Amino acid sequence: MKRSNAQRLRDSLEDDIINGRRTPGERLDSEALCREFDVSRTPVREAIQQLVASGLVTVVPKKGTFVSRVGLDQLIEMFEVMAELEGMCGRLAARRISEQELTDLRAAMERCEAAARAGDTDEYYYENESFHHAIYLASHNGFLADEARQLKQRLKPYRRLQLQVRKRMDRSLAEHHEILDAIEGGDADAAERLMREHVLIQGERFSDFVSSVRRFEACQPEVD
Repeated sequence: MKRSNAQRLRDSLEDDIINGRRTPGERLDSEALCREFDVSRTPVREAIQQLVASGLVTVVPKKGTFVSRVGLDQLIEMFEVMAELEGMCGRLAARRISEQELTDLRAAMERCEAAARAGDTDEYYYENESFHHAIYLASHNGFLADEARQLKQRLKPYRRLQLQVRKRMDRSLAEHHEILDAIEGGDADAAERLMREHVLIQGERFSDFVSSVRRFEACQPEVD
């Protein structure tokens, strides 16, 4: 999948922020980013807008753009809500999916498999997005789909980070297979449960997640 300059810049800045190479309170200078990434102002502006939407950066009027403070408790709460929304989408999709939508979902599954075989976590992330969006569409509930997309976008950096945990991509793919089987079989209860568990951070995944973002809890200055 070919990504735009704005997407590539956003992904790079996400990685820098999440992995501590850009620290909370640090100012992001647009002109410097243009030079660093050899892009025009437009993709820089688009990337920053997307980072604001995900909560990773904050724009302070007349002062500039700064790396945000990340609250672990709020992230966990957001993942809990995301899990419930995904579960609802899975339940409705199992009941309402059309033959064409099922074909599209299978195709998205195949692209996920190809990315996993290549060991490309970034490519897998984007194909994983297509898989989930196909389920949202198959729910035939536009309001629910919009809410799920919006929250998923806010959690994007942390969901990408999870895929970097050893073996998580393989486990994610196996979970996709189970979800697809449940939807194909019209098993609404199983589809709801599997979608919820696929997103919910618990058990070992919770420990991995906490260790990944713990650095953001301590000594994070507020942006004045």
